[in-house]
Order: sequence, then structure tokens, then C-alpha cells
Amino acid sequence: MNEVSGKKLEYDKIKLQLISFTMSPGGKTLAERHQPSTDGAVVKEWLTETVEAAKLLQSGKSVPLSAMEGIETFLGRLGKGNICTERELEQLAAWLNTIGQMKRYMNEKRQLAPTISGYSDSLQDFPAIREDLQRCIRNGVLTDEASTALAHARRQITLTESKIERKVSQTLTKYKNSLQEHLVSRRNGHYVLPVKRESRKQVPGTVWDESASGQTVFIEPEDVGELHVEMQMWKAEEDRERMIVLSKLSEMVDSKVELLIGNLDVMAALDFIFARAKLSLTWDGIRVRISAHPVIKLVNAKHPLLGKACNPISVSIGWDWRQLIITGPNAGGKTITLKTIGLLAMMVQSGLLVPAEEGTVFGIFEHVFADVGDGQSIEHSLSTFSAHMAAIKEMLDVAGKRSLLLLDELAAGTDPSEGISLSIALLEELLGRESLVAATTHFNEIKRFAAHTPGCANARMAFDPVTLRSLYRLEIGEAGDSFAFAIARRFGLPEHVIARAELRMAIGDNDRNEEWSDKGSKKKFVPLLEEDGDEDEGDEGQYNRTIKHSYVEKGQGTGKVQQEEIIYRPLQAGDSIWIPLMKCVGTVEQPPNSKDEVIVQAMSKRLTLHSSQISRDIP
Repeated sequence: MNEVSGKKLEYDKIKLQLISFTMSPGGKTLAERHQPSTDGAVVKEWLTETVEAAKLLQSGKSVPLSAMEGIETFLGRLGKGNICTERELEQLAAWLNTIGQMKRYMNEKRQLAPTISGYSDSLQDFPAIREDLQRCIRNGVLTDEASTALAHARRQITLTESKIERKVSQTLTKYKNSLQEHLVSRRNGHYVLPVKRESRKQVPGTVWDESASGQTVFIEPEDVGELHVEMQMWKAEEDRERMIVLSKLSEMVDSKVELLIGNLDVMAALDFIFARAKLSLTWDGIRVRISAHPVIKLVNAKHPLLGKACNPISVSIGWDWRQLIITGPNAGGKTITLKTIGLLAMMVQSGLLVPAEEGTVFGIFEHVFADVGDGQSIEHSLSTFSAHMAAIKEMLDVAGKRSLLLLDELAAGTDPSEGISLSIALLEELLGRESLVAATTHFNEIKRFAAHTPGCANARMAFDPVTLRSLYRLEIGEAGDSFAFAIARRFGLPEHVIARAELRMAIGDNDRNEEWSDKGSKKKFVPLLEEDGDEDEGDEGQYNRTIKHSYVEKGQGTGKVQQEEIIYRPLQAGDSIWIPLMKCVGTVEQPPNSKDEVIVQAMSKRLTLHSSQISRDIP
């Protein structure tokens, strides 16, 4: 799959959400490396895993997944002769306990999730090892049950410390006249008395410290020192026995290192599978049907990043047509439709459930390309048109029968006539390669190409001509209008500007309004505003109009050319009118009011329209 197209379709945002649902470092790594597969069997297996995990999550009982913090590092040290610490072994025991819980949970849910329950069969919770670890280690410390010799050494240490405390109490009384204070303190692990410097020789023992002033020395009495040596001996014995126990436990764990690493892989895979299910449930995703053919059918599908309130779309490509040309006004949903098609295709091939309804079908595509957005780049010195050409060149290098190509704003960014010709040639080439294509455009020539070319079809984003708002519904079979003039009125552009634009479009050929000078300079536009001239009355009973003649200069020294301007009488109830936005004839029920609003009957509906939205000239 093309990485740049993935970013344009916002597949990277889906992956970030997927990563956030993982619990373990191993699961996170799998999510980060995950890419759509072009193997249909793999995709079906992934979808089965995700569906089963979603069922388990919805069953109500918590899934005993493990965060596995530090386990991966710990297992990496095994098998190398290292002696494990108490904390590491205790953490391993807790992890083995979680693995045991997962095995039991999956065994209980085998009928609901047979595939992923089978994965748990390879988990090894080593109950004997877990029990030994739990017996020998508690709260990060070896217990007395870990070794008889260890327990004996600890008892001797306790007895010796009691002897030392009694002996120190006796020396306080014995040497009370030589002390600065009647107390016992510790220096470097030794019990010492605060002796006056001048009385140093009266207290036999070892000096371990002195005060800042030098007037006090801290002495461990000789008979106490002998007991301290005995205690140190027992502590050394304790340390020796501790290392013997840890060495035996580490050797026991080392012998199972390969199976423990296998546990790590299975738990990471389960974490990743459940992350896919959690993400899919956030948008109520379903499992789509996978077709052996490169086709797409969306039934009320939604863009997963726009929330559940976004408008659904239904569309099909690959059966009766392989190219779909989508038209309609700006901000009408054309680009979102392209992104939804492409993003859902990549999500399906990633094993995710998608926000759509039953009946949705996807084939498996080897390539998903999206040329969405203008692609301008200062860094790479790319204009909009250059960016489009670079993307299309990349598409043409690999486009084939199992390619899904999404082209936004065909013919944009360059001279319209050249862009249109190039776009149609591109569509013809891709049609010959049998690639699936969904494209958007505003150009009538491309709409006509789609209407008259086998394998192509037009579609439009539904638009309410009364409210001038998009309905965000894709309608197959007919090209849509851009509604530029109506939208311009909605945003308050001056009426005389829009009226002139409509006039220029109606004339089509600017020769009626522009002339070249004798020197070939550009013609000057002459508005048709003259009031003088002859008047001819038409048949008012039939047309209710007057034809006015006016004259414009044809050129220097070449005389004048007569133009006609049709003037209608005021609208009356019962008049027939044309509604351009709806492309139908209507009948006036009530003439214009003070707001210039007209009530008309059209297509079995009673509508209130502005005078600018109707025409007296019926085609």
C-alpha cells in the first residue's frame, strides 16, 4: 500500500488510535508495524479474530490481559547464566498467574471465540514454577520457606542482635562516668558509646567516629565488638544462602526460556487482536463480506474519524461500471466520499470492522492510491498541478485490475481545456487497465464523457435547491451541478455581479459582449444597458413580454450592431415559470411579495423561492 496515499486518507490517524488501545509493549509494537494485507486469506483470518474479540468484549466479563511491564526485558536476560533478583522472579510469578487466568478464560469462551481460543492453547502457565516462586518470594524478599539453611542463619542473626543490645545496655552502666551522654548510637553499622576524649583509655574498644569539635569519640566496646563480628558472620551466611536459592530459581526459569518467550508472543498477539476489536467497537463496526473480485459496495457507510453523527453514503463500483465520476457543489461531500471509500478499503485489509451496514462488500486491492488535496509543497517546489502529475505518474506505474484509484478535482490546477483533455485521456487509459476509479470534477466535458462511455457512470451529491444546502447523499446515475451562482447568492455577493455572471454563462460565447480592436488588443466589455431604441411589441397574450432594441459599438469605424433585450410584465398567479436549480417547470401561486419571494407549485411541492431563483424563459 502507498504510504503517501495512506496519509492523505488519514490511515495514520486510525493507526494511532489502534496503538492507544494496546496494553503491552509487545502489542504496541505489533500495532505500529501493522499494514494492510493484499492476501485475501490473511484478511479473512484477521477479520475473524477481530469479530471474535469484539464478541468477547461485549459478553461483559473482563478479559485478563496483562500490561507485561518489564517482562520483555526480563526474558531477554534469561538463558545467559544471569541470577535473577527477587523482584524479577516475583514479577514473573504474577505474569504466569495472568497467563493461567487467560487460559481459563479462553477455555470458557471457546464456543464464542474458537479461533483466538485456540491461540491460548499454546500458553504455558507453569503452575509448579509459579507455586515455587510464590512460596519462596513475598513482597520482593525471600521467605524463610525458601531454604532451611537460610532460615537458620536468619534466626542466628536475630539472636546475636539481641545479645548485642543487652551487652550495650550493660556497658552504658559500666562506663557512665566516661560518657558525654547516656545514650547509644550507631556508626557504620556498629553500636557505639559517646566517650569523653580525656576518658578514651578507660573504655577499651574500637573508635569508629568523633564529633566535629573533637571532644567526643564514638567507641564500640570491646565485648560488644566480639558479638558484632559474630553477627556479621551470620549475615554472610544469609547472603550465601540467598544467592544459592536465587541461583536455583533462576536455573529453573532459564530451562523454560523458549516457552516463556512463546507466551510473550501469544499474549502480545492477543493484546493486539483485542485492540483491533476495541477500536472497531468505538464506531459500531461490522465485518464486511470479502469478494474474490475487485469490487466495492458501501451500504450506509460512515467516515470513522467524523463520529457517529456524520452522514452515511452508499455507493458501488466494479459491477456495472469501473469508473464513477462524482459531481456537485463545493463543500457538498465529494472529497469525504472519496476518503471514505479509500480509508475503509485500507481498514478492511487491516482486519478492522468498519462503520457500515450489512450488505457492504469489499474486494482485495493490491494498490490503493489517493490524489486528494492540492499537494502543494514549498520544500519540493511542487505546484498543485505538478503534485497531481507526480501522483498520477506513480499510479500509472502500477495501476491494474486490482488497483483502487481516488482522484480529487480532475483537471484542476492548469488550463481547463488542457486539463480536461488530459483527464479524459487518463480515464480512458485506466478504463483499459480495468482499474477501479472514483473521481470528482466540476467540468461538464468530463461529465459527458462518463455519461456516454461504457464502464463509466456519473454520480452527484444531493443538493437542496430551496435551502441551498448539501444533503450529503450520493445519487448514482446523473451528474450534478456546482450551484456556484446560488451558493454565491447565499453568501451575499452583490446581485448585479451574479446577474452578469449568469448572463455571460448564458451567452456562452463572449463574442456577443467583447470585440477585438483593430490592433488585436483585448475587447472591452460593453454592458447592455441602453434604454433608447425602437420597441417592438410581441404577443403579450402568449409571452407577456416586450422586446427592446439596443446597440453596441462593433469596433472602430465599423458601425453598430443591434441587440435585443426581453422585458417581461410583472408575474401573476397562474404564470408558468422555469426553476433552473430543479430543472423543472412550475406554476406561480402568489406573485412576489415585499421580500421578492414567490410561492410556486412544482413537482407536487409548494415552494417559496426568491425571484432570482426562477426564470420566465422556459427551455
